[in-house]
Amino acid sequence: MNYQTLFKAAQGRTVRAAISGAGEFGTSFIFQSRRVPGLDVPIIVNRTVQRGIDAFRYAGFAADDIVVCDSAATAIKAFEAGRRIVVAEPSPVMELPFDVFIEGTGSPETGARYGENALDHGKHLVMVSKEVDSVVGCILAEKARRAGIVYTPADGDQPSLLIGLITWAQAIGLNLLSAGKSSEYDFVYDPKTSVVTSLDRSTPAPGMDAVWELGGRSVVEVAARRGDILAALPQHAVPDLCEMAHVVNATGLGFDTPSFHAPICRISEIPDMMVSRDMGGLLGRNGVVDVFNCLRKPDELSMAGGVYVVAACEDAKSWEVLRLKGHVVNRSRTAVMLYHPAHLLGVETATSVLAAALLGQSTGGERPRPHCDLAGRTTRALAAGTVLKAQGHHHVIDGVEGILVDGGRAEASSPIPYYMADGCTLARDVPAGTVVTCDMVAMPADTRLGRLRREQDDLFHPRS
Repeated sequence: MNYQTLFKAAQGRTVRAAISGAGEFGTSFIFQSRRVPGLDVPIIVNRTVQRGIDAFRYAGFAADDIVVCDSAATAIKAFEAGRRIVVAEPSPVMELPFDVFIEGTGSPETGARYGENALDHGKHLVMVSKEVDSVVGCILAEKARRAGIVYTPADGDQPSLLIGLITWAQAIGLNLLSAGKSSEYDFVYDPKTSVVTSLDRSTPAPGMDAVWELGGRSVVEVAARRGDILAALPQHAVPDLCEMAHVVNATGLGFDTPSFHAPICRISEIPDMMVSRDMGGLLGRNGVVDVFNCLRKPDELSMAGGVYVVAACEDAKSWEVLRLKGHVVNRSRTAVMLYHPAHLLGVETATSVLAAALLGQSTGGERPRPHCDLAGRTTRALAAGTVLKAQGHHHVIDGVEGILVDGGRAEASSPIPYYMADGCTLARDVPAGTVVTCDMVAMPADTRLGRLRREQDDLFHPRS
């Protein structure tokens, strides 16, 4: 695909975008946007306006070019003068003639409010906040479709990239067995010290040498042994489940277990592990998504949080030729892994923005459906009055693990979506090992997230 040709409509036209959230993702997008032909990002929405100012300054704009606006009138004046606009919330800028709103706050309630507001004003919506998408992404996509505008995930995050890889594989007729992503941080093994490090956490790894190679052993045996050796390191993360829920809803692929197999796996082992058990792998069936924790030595290449598909080697002659060229084929020569070892945050989000504004196309699913939900299950008994608060980079609710469940109405004794539960208080005692349901929590009476979820449920899961 020639992207210059694909976006040639940008020649002579400027696509203008606003972004909410000036964190790592937003700052990288703002910086890179100055180097993208036909793209201008004149507006940052950030509750702490200084962070928006800092993002524009980091991208190279002079202080005199940046205006903090608190009204529509000041925003219009600044926009017409070609200035950079920073606002604490989006209402002063929503009437301005920009094309695309990029929602990147990461807040379920704020993101739902900003996102729907953008659609109501006829703006294409790029949803970076996976927390929002996991609860109400399908209804936002449907609202956009009915309005003749685009709702899309963002290239630079794994859901959009994996959907692209899946649909590419389907377009060329590959028989997909599984698809997935690497967890965000590798498990790096130093054989000199017998220690494995993942980001800022390290643990001794006695016995890792003995299970470094699959050899002729069962992948179930090797994966279990590695998991036991590295039990001190987290091997399942809520954001991974959240992102893969998006992929399930966008593609119709399934999931095999509620919290994924998430094996500690070397890149070369993916086509052995990520196939069904009757093919010698870990999965209960083919046609599902999963996640793996990338195991490597310090001098080996990383998956870099990238994405992969595993396809059947139906044409044995062709795949033997391709194996000899270096493609990653499993031990039985029945499956091949094809991968994209990168996700570049906001550095590559321009492709989603331009596809929406110039082509009227999403880089995600054509018409996503709520096949599954991200929910929570208690890991210990929790008392009534406990506040369920997602904290830290991995959105951990103390005493609750993330799981995937089949999609359904979020009401009564049904599971409450994980990010709807965030900030809620338990209304009664909940035993360990219990899926948290809607009737177990005291939910606010009127939230944008709750209203959108009720609309989504009524559309896709109507009462019989």
